[in-house]
Amino acid sequence: MTFAFLQEPPFCFTDASGDVSGCDVELARKVCEMLGLGAFSPIKTEFAKLLPGLAKGQWDMTTGLFVSDERKKSVDFTRPIWVLQDGLLVAEGNPREFKGYRSIAADKEALIGVISGQIQHQTALQNGVPPERIRIFATQGGAADAVAAGVVHAYASVAMAHRGYLTERPDAPLEVIDVPAAERQPAAGAFALAKGNAILRQRIDSCLDGLLGSPWHRDMMSGYGFSGTDIDRLL
Repeated sequence: MTFAFLQEPPFCFTDASGDVSGCDVELARKVCEMLGLGAFSPIKTEFAKLLPGLAKGQWDMTTGLFVSDERKKSVDFTRPIWVLQDGLLVAEGNPREFKGYRSIAADKEALIGVISGQIQHQTALQNGVPPERIRIFATQGGAADAVAAGVVHAYASVAMAHRGYLTERPDAPLEVIDVPAAERQPAAGAFALAKGNAILRQRIDSCLDGLLGSPWHRDMMSGYGFSGTDIDRLL
């Protein structure tokens, strides 16, 4: 099975030795082994290429993505593998006192960074951030670097992704602000599969039903910073 991933800890990342790790990677690898889907082959890509590559047959499955009606038009999703809230990566000390998207909208000079094609772009717009104050980046690292350099004042993504990024860079002058539920409810993410293979999706879902919440799963997720509450929210 070919598995498309992003450099986005704690979900997926290449470590110093060149091995691909992360909670999404470990879960996908486990499913692949249990179902006998052949060698597990992770392929690194950028977010904007995930779904087009799936449609073109460049890979069989992608890392977890937020499920949306728009995305369902082009791909199928497995059952959810996590339910997570948004967060803002901001300068250390939060000098502009951001509390969420709406406080960015209220700050007439504030610029926010998002990753091309991610849900947070629309969420920022829905919460009043004008399109001219949104900057689009290709990668997590590029957006985070822009915040550190003051090119943008916040970068919106999944809060856990921000924390995973900072875990690997403890000296980065950045911190994470959780977005309040009033602006964005915690949302479900799932592996994406190409359309037209209902049998594979059903097999993967059946396997996930047995894995998610199991002692193996809880122990694995704990190693990447997820709490029991995070798992219970999914279940």
